[in-house]
Amino acid sequence: MLFNEEMIRKMLPRAYQRKYVAHQIYVSMSYFKNLMPVMDEYVYTDGTTKSLMNLTGTIPVVFSGETYNIPICVWIEPNYPNTPPRCYVKPTREMIIVKGNYISSDGEVTMPYLKDWKKGKCDLPSLLQVMAVMFGEFPPLAMHSYPEPEQASCWLQFHKEADGRHCISIPRGDGQPFQYENETSC
Repeated sequence: MLFNEEMIRKMLPRAYQRKYVAHQIYVSMSYFKNLMPVMDEYVYTDGTTKSLMNLTGTIPVVFSGETYNIPICVWIEPNYPNTPPRCYVKPTREMIIVKGNYISSDGEVTMPYLKDWKKGKCDLPSLLQVMAVMFGEFPPLAMHSYPEPEQASCWLQFHKEADGRHCISIPRGDGQPFQYENETSC
């Protein structure tokens, strides 16, 4: 669905600087075509929730000469632009978060641009551009790869038999396979 500034403005609750935020979102979407504005419930670390505007989708990131679409979610609080958005990478089932200097284990983006946020000097389109560049240098996500069975942790060694049973193959001290069967199914 194509959004114009007026449609975005109408989505925003009155607590927001509606005209300004709608314009920021619209400009961001003109650069990053795979982002979509959505009102949704944000859950804070203390468990409280609040209905916030967010931009969700993917941003293109160039890494080692290849372009990758990194799924993100940028939460915009009503006091934006006084405070920075809350940014997260959102891995798909095939991806894992690569924890690093600017990415926490839950996918929160904690780069200096956000920590040094200044009203009037920092904005949403610039933030997304900085994220795209930073993710090109330090990719926040990787494709999920499973190690070979002999190197895998136990949970990776389970496999499902045709009859629905879950089995695990673990080599015994003599090198012969030891079979453990779990009759419960997922």
